Amino acid sequence: MESPQERERERVNSSIWKIADDLRGTVDGWDFKQYVLGALFYRFLSESLEDRINSNERAAGNEGFRYRDLEDSQVGTEIREGLIEENGFCILPSQLFCNVAEDAKKNCRDLNIKLERVFRQIIDSTVGRPSEKAFKGLFDDFDVSSNKLGSTLEKKCETLRTLLLGIESFQVSDVPGSSRDTFGDAYEFLITMYASKAGKSGGEFFTPPEVGKLLAKIALQDPARESGYKERVGSVYDPTCGSGGLLLKFAKILGAENVDGFYGQDVNLTVYNLSRMNMILHEIPFKKFDIYCEDTLLKPAFLPSSQDSVDDRFECIVSNPPYSISWKGDADPTLINDPRFSRAGKLAPKGKADWSFAEHALYYLKDKGCAAIVCFPGIFYRAGAEGQIRKWMTENNYVDSVISLPENLFFGTSISTCILVLRKNKKDSKVLFVDASDEFKHEGNKNKLTDENIGHILALLQERETKSEKSYLASMKEIETQNWSLAVNLYVQKENGKEEVDIRALNREISQTVEREEKTRAELDELIKGLGF
Repeated sequence: MESPQERERERVNSSIWKIADDLRGTVDGWDFKQYVLGALFYRFLSESLEDRINSNERAAGNEGFRYRDLEDSQVGTEIREGLIEENGFCILPSQLFCNVAEDAKKNCRDLNIKLERVFRQIIDSTVGRPSEKAFKGLFDDFDVSSNKLGSTLEKKCETLRTLLLGIESFQVSDVPGSSRDTFGDAYEFLITMYASKAGKSGGEFFTPPEVGKLLAKIALQDPARESGYKERVGSVYDPTCGSGGLLLKFAKILGAENVDGFYGQDVNLTVYNLSRMNMILHEIPFKKFDIYCEDTLLKPAFLPSSQDSVDDRFECIVSNPPYSISWKGDADPTLINDPRFSRAGKLAPKGKADWSFAEHALYYLKDKGCAAIVCFPGIFYRAGAEGQIRKWMTENNYVDSVISLPENLFFGTSISTCILVLRKNKKDSKVLFVDASDEFKHEGNKNKLTDENIGHILALLQERETKSEKSYLASMKEIETQNWSLAVNLYVQKENGKEEVDIRALNREISQTVEREEKTRAELDELIKGLGF
């Protein structure tokens, strides 16, 4: 039987998605997301600011005070400075979401100009302040002149009015204990739904919430504690942070007050804005998060001051980097001088950046930290430079465990994935292999990790021992015998009534397949060069 909180969660989710879905009209939902999410963010900023002001005034004995009823001229310079000092930004009464939406009901003419002016003034209020970096450019994707809103000015303004009134109609949950009673959770739900409908374009930078929960819990595991988990962390980091969902899992699990700082980077401008909005909507103070928009591999932010530095590295790192994307790699030999990539003696191939992301995470990791990275299975057995990097990382005892996940978990792809767990302070010189490919519940057209599935996987990591058909604790010698392959199915055998698998023969077959693949790729490159491309 559903609890009142669960029923309310479903009501909130269905109502906010219906509003969003109705608003998009003939425009693809993923392309329209910045308007719905931006309007929700605007409403949140307005209401959070007004609630604080009203509470302060009423606590001072000014019963019935409503900031929205003031004239802008009544908010003097001193008051504005105080609002910016306390909240990081200022919104004048006439600029509040509620007042702009109310005016739009009577007349939506020039609504595009009004919204553009409001957004600009909100951002301008942060210029030169500590909050400037957190807010700069947040509304850039909310293009009020875009043809996505309509082919004429009149249609654009009408769409914007429908948008504001739709978001105005969304009722935030007021059921005590509901996990969806904040704007932040509604925002996260919308991102999830948009990504699920968007196919590959949404899946490129979105990790399903349950996978994010598993990654965060892995990174928080601490055998030295009675509970098995850290209860407070100094810093968490995601080098390919997308919409920021993985970072926020630490706030969900520990409470934001028990995380000193949230750090992230992403090359995509749209999700850079989404991630900062996501932080603010989840009420992470702007002083506690730092997100950059730049290429993580070529222009890394937060680079440790030296190879031996300790304080400017991260305690928990989680990441779902793009699978096998191209980068400069071995086409730019100067990258071998980068301390992130130099220790392995080889650069990841220009067509497969996977191991470079792992090396980046390892370099940024504190000595007693943990990194949990979603990876494509091919990186665990492919030969060449990837094989050498894998050998270096395993030989130096940085690979803690490899977990094989179920297929069809992620939006935009049905492929199975793995989690690579890295540590610098391992208590043994072995690698744990976990086959969690059957840990899922089928929902709709996707598979999903339940809390029970997550608990099973975490228990196997904590126990760190060989269990029939589930896990195998391999020695370094055993891994060397397998030519440093970290493919889970080489170590965890399924007893399904079929004849026993010859692991060495299978490994040789994989190596031969990889060699043929690389030969074909090289021949194709030569053919393309010959055609003059």
